[in-house]
Amino acid sequence: MQAIYSEIADQLLLLEAELRRMALWQEEVPPAEALASTEPFCVDTLTLPQWLQFIFLPRMRLMIEQEMPLPRECGIAPIAQEFFKNSGDAAALVAILEAVDQRLQRG
Repeated sequence: MQAIYSEIADQLLLLEAELRRMALWQEEVPPAEALASTEPFCVDTLTLPQWLQFIFLPRMRLMIEQEMPLPRECGIAPIAQEFFKNSGDAAALVAILEAVDQRLQRG
């Protein structure tokens, strides 16, 4: 397995832990139609934390498990900065997403 897969997997674990720490982790899955949105980041049906939990994390884990090509660019950190701009507790979450963005860009 290439190093990028294990490095991104580590970041995904940190992301899940941070979502849980921030009490943003949901036990109940949103309705299927909310998950099927065609809008970027499902902005019309999900919050950013929901998108991270129910779309981003599962897709990235699948790609890592199957050693599929990873995206070269995600750009999630700027979206998270905007989403959490009024929350003083999101710096760690944004930093994790910045690390993911940067690692994927390096390939």
